[in-house]
Amino acid sequence: MIRNSIHLASRRRWILDPLAALAARAGVYGRMIRFSHTVFALPFALSALVLAGREQEITAAQIFWILAAMVGARSAAMGFNRITDVAFDARHPRTATREIPAGRLSKTAAAAFVAFFSGVFILAAGMLGRLPLLLSVPVLGVLFLYSYTKRFTWLAHLYLGFAISLAPLATWIAVTDDFSGGILWLSLALLAYIAGFDILYACQDVDFDRAQGLFSIPARFGVPRALQAARAIHAVAYLSFLMLYFVFHMTGGFLLAVGLIGLLLVFEHWLIDPHDLSRVHIAFFHVNSLISLTLLAGVAADELIRRIP
Repeated sequence: MIRNSIHLASRRRWILDPLAALAARAGVYGRMIRFSHTVFALPFALSALVLAGREQEITAAQIFWILAAMVGARSAAMGFNRITDVAFDARHPRTATREIPAGRLSKTAAAAFVAFFSGVFILAAGMLGRLPLLLSVPVLGVLFLYSYTKRFTWLAHLYLGFAISLAPLATWIAVTDDFSGGILWLSLALLAYIAGFDILYACQDVDFDRAQGLFSIPARFGVPRALQAARAIHAVAYLSFLMLYFVFHMTGGFLLAVGLIGLLLVFEHWLIDPHDLSRVHIAFFHVNSLISLTLLAGVAADELIRRIP
């Protein structure tokens, strides 16, 4: 009986220990790319998916491959960014604990990660159609280029917004195999939304960026003017959200969501004081997550209202 118990315990360890090691390794990769931050752009892509469903019937396979493409593109881009920025990250107290500079992940392992998820993105694009496949490599190029923009332009925040704003447009093209000017309002909303809060986030790195010769709006113009720029850019985001109501003939459910987004944007900027940046993290992650999810909820509510007889 005792011998059987020992054998069973040994067998369980033989099965569970590798699984635990695999889960721990996956956690390291997930923290490297800040997988939880996927919540910023994914709701925009899903919103584009719902809107594209008005033009073309959506299949389960399309949904799967669009999600795979989103995960692949973001994972590859974030991994690439961590590799290219490792020297800066190692010198910055705020980022020195990241996985590569802290030694929890090698650059070789990170490069393999980037190559794998680049392949996932290209494969997913190919499964969605010939046009998405042809565009997949140029899109990866746009995403990878962002990692170098802080080295030569303070417009890096806008470039980041532009790179991420391709997600709704790419989703629309993947579903409809066509281009529509209307979806550009959703892409513009995402561009301005991302660029605005990236400026807010960069405010906490002003001294480091200046010392290292890196470019950003806060480093170039100072924190007070950077906050003004972020407010102006977020005003563009809000107007773009509002334009979706008219362009896609949305219902009151979506308009309510836009109103809530406006309040969240105001609250986000109220949180941040140019002389006290301690609440940047709350504005960056928590409030922005709510904005993205509110958008998706508004689009979903609009779709549900349309289906009511």
